[in-house]
Amino acid sequence: MSETEATAEADGPDSRLRRFVTIWGRAVFPVTATSRTRAEFQRQLLPLAEQLRDALTARAFDAAAGRRAGAALIEAHCTDPEALTRTLDVVDAYLVLYCGSEDEAEREAHRARCARLQHAMAGGFAEALRERTRGEQEAISRAALMARQAVAEALHTSEARFRAVFEGAAIGIGIADLDGNILQVNDALNAMFGAGGMNGSLRGRKVSDWTHPDDAPQVWRLYEELVQGRREHYRVEKPYYRADGTVLWTNLTVSLLRDADGRPQYQLALMEDTTERRLLNLRLRYEATHDALTGLPNRTLFFERLEKALAAGEGRRFGLCYLDLDGFKAINDSLGHAAGDRLLVEIADRLQACATRPGEMVARLGGDEFVALTTGPDTESEVDELASRILSMLAIPVRIEGRELTVRGSIGIVEGPAGERSPAEVLRSADITMYRAKSAGGNRYEIADPEADARTITRYGLTTALPTALAREEFFIEYQPLVNLADGSVRGAEALVRWSHPQHGTLSPDRFIPLAEHTGLIVPLGRWVLDQAVRQAREWEERHADAGPLRINVNLSPHQLHYPGLVSDTVEILQRSGLSPGSLCLEVTESALIGADDDLLKPLRRLAEMGVDIALDDFGTGYSNLANLRRLPVSVLKLDRSFTQGMQRFPVDPVDLRIVEGIVGLAHSLDLSVTVEGVETGAQADQLRELGCDTAQGWYYARPGPPDRLHELALVDAVG
Repeated sequence: MSETEATAEADGPDSRLRRFVTIWGRAVFPVTATSRTRAEFQRQLLPLAEQLRDALTARAFDAAAGRRAGAALIEAHCTDPEALTRTLDVVDAYLVLYCGSEDEAEREAHRARCARLQHAMAGGFAEALRERTRGEQEAISRAALMARQAVAEALHTSEARFRAVFEGAAIGIGIADLDGNILQVNDALNAMFGAGGMNGSLRGRKVSDWTHPDDAPQVWRLYEELVQGRREHYRVEKPYYRADGTVLWTNLTVSLLRDADGRPQYQLALMEDTTERRLLNLRLRYEATHDALTGLPNRTLFFERLEKALAAGEGRRFGLCYLDLDGFKAINDSLGHAAGDRLLVEIADRLQACATRPGEMVARLGGDEFVALTTGPDTESEVDELASRILSMLAIPVRIEGRELTVRGSIGIVEGPAGERSPAEVLRSADITMYRAKSAGGNRYEIADPEADARTITRYGLTTALPTALAREEFFIEYQPLVNLADGSVRGAEALVRWSHPQHGTLSPDRFIPLAEHTGLIVPLGRWVLDQAVRQAREWEERHADAGPLRINVNLSPHQLHYPGLVSDTVEILQRSGLSPGSLCLEVTESALIGADDDLLKPLRRLAEMGVDIALDDFGTGYSNLANLRRLPVSVLKLDRSFTQGMQRFPVDPVDLRIVEGIVGLAHSLDLSVTVEGVETGAQADQLRELGCDTAQGWYYARPGPPDRLHELALVDAVG
């Protein structure tokens, strides 16, 4: 075997696992009550380590392996709480190092799994220790029964056996009379209270002296019932003060001991010290409910507080500010994530300083998103004040790595009475409102508007439904005639896509085309519209050859202009249908071609060279240079409907007429035909004809409709 192969084998997964087990054994063995050697003990840990490794790297995470490993420690006699502490430290420091992935992204996921495994191990350890202690308590209870018989029968020979159990028990035991005078305690109980094993140090004290402010309300009621003989035993969690002022937490079981005649005589207390376990649980609880970077409450704790606020009852209100920093990604990208983290810590500190009134709290939801919650009877004004304080705080520059950074933020505010909405609904509304503030320029706050929320939710629903709508054939096309102004004949039609939505009915393009542009679905949707329109135009030619050729106009979106397959798709569709290129006109909005370079115009030029007409749609709404018309491969200008709307007034403004007349003259001088949209009256049609416009479309002629109606209109015009 070569030296390289030997090194690879030595650094293999099994070798790294054995290193982990060795470190684990060295840490835990000194505090383990076992007769095994350390090597034997490490072999006992090996299958536990394999379970942890498999759970860490499994495709689907299962925390049960952690619980089993924690319980197995108890079976291996690792009952000292220090054994759990050392185990958790080893797992935290070395499990991902020796058993995790080398990939950084997977390693981050493994660190999160490692933390969950630690929590599961602590839970399994505590559960197994509790079961073991319960068994010991049962044994002690049986011994206590024997002790009760010994008290009733003073000369009984079981006194010696009870004393041995009493003194040697691992849990604290105390006996008191029915007046609460402590008669006897074992060394374990003395040790719990810091008496250093000096027997008798607790004797003579009264049970009633051991009250604590955190006692559960029913503790002393249960005690009274027991000493009065109305209860045989009870079990509670109870805190005590030690002599040094520290708090001892215990699982306390108190039983009533009766004499031979069944009369109550003594009370027997069994105490299990749960202080370390409680501190561990509190620490795990804190880590589970607080953000590791900023120390603020995290999403989990925030939702708990929000649920309480929304369930506060009649007359209570809440106010929520949802904050997202503007431009935080640019800071991360330019200064690095370390600087971004320091900025988040500074922002968190400032937010905490803003929310100091009773009923206010701040939490970090993740990334650069924070929430501030205020509760009380008058949150309508308080939440606005809180948002203003936050924006004022953000306006103060933050110094990071020698640079002063000015941070801006967008805030969405939701305020209202408790009990009307769920936490998820409140947070969704706040999130929507925050993005509305961001869309308005940021560095501001907006107040939730139910109607705006409904529009956004509907918009989101349409966005998510778009990908499947095309597959379900929910789109259809209507056709609006293009009429020759000179003789009134139909020259063609514009294809207009519609969406037959299952819930919202028929939707016009302005409801879903922008969403399709945003999601990228506009390319397959536009290809489908082009294919259907070209097929329809070819069908018109075949069925009504005597009526003459009809041109079909199809709209192209700006995204389609950047699609590399635009020319090839158009050629394929024309060839497959048999429609001549001259019967197709592709409409492109003026705004899409403002400042267009040669690369963007190249596909349009290739289509124009093939014979396809290119129309400049919505002409007159942008700020393009009229001289640029000479470099654009267009053959048709489509005047925006704003020009025809001006002609609805009487008398018609002569300036509007001169503008249209000038555009028409310019277009004709460049060999461009002119189409006008939005013609609604005969007077408009006559005026446009006099101005020299070539074709028109609008409700005056026909609204968009099914393809068969177009030919019927064409026949009527031809006959007329």
